[in-house]
Amino acid sequence: MLQEITAPDYDVDFDVVYATDRNFTGTPVYQRAAFYLLPEAAALLRRAIAIAAPLGYRLKLLDGFRPSEAQWKLWNHTPDPEFIADPRRGSPHSMGAAVDLTLLDAVSGAELDMGTPFDDLRPLSHHGVTDGISAEAQKNRVILMGIMTSAGFDFFRNEWWHYQLFNARARYPVLTDAAAGTRMM
Repeated sequence: MLQEITAPDYDVDFDVVYATDRNFTGTPVYQRAAFYLLPEAAALLRRAIAIAAPLGYRLKLLDGFRPSEAQWKLWNHTPDPEFIADPRRGSPHSMGAAVDLTLLDAVSGAELDMGTPFDDLRPLSHHGVTDGISAEAQKNRVILMGIMTSAGFDFFRNEWWHYQLFNARARYPVLTDAAAGTRMM
C-alpha cells in the first residue's frame, strides 16, 4: 500500500524531524526515521522533483506518512486544529497522502528562507502572509507552491510546508503503524 521514499530512488534530501527532538514537542515522535507515501503521492513527488530541478531547486522532505499513533502524540501535546489535525477526523499524513517539505538551492544545498521554520505554529506560517515575512521568503513560498501545485498536489492554507493529495480524507483510510507495516513507532 505505502511505498518507502529513499534517496537512491528519489533525488531529494531528508530530515525526518519527528524522529528527532527538533520538533515542537521537544521529543522524538517516531522511533525510526523513515519516509513513506501512497503510490499516487509518490508519483506526484517525482513530478515535483522534475519540475524543481531545471529551476535550480531540490526538495528537502521533512515528513510524509505519519502513523495515527504519532498524530495522537502531536494532538495530545498541542490540540490546536489550526495546525494539528484532530486524530478523530484523521490527517492526510496518517493516510500517506501528505508531504511536508522545503526548498534547497540545488548548487549550494542551502535551505531557502521561508520566513518561519517548519512547524512554526503561528499565523506567520500561513500562505499569503505578507506582514512580518520578507519579500524573499514570500517569493520562496510562492515558488514552492508553484512547484507542488504544478505537480498536482493540493496545499493546506495554514502551513507553507504542507502539500497533500486532493480529497484524501474521502479516498483513503487512516493507518496505524502496524496496519501500514512501517515500524516507525
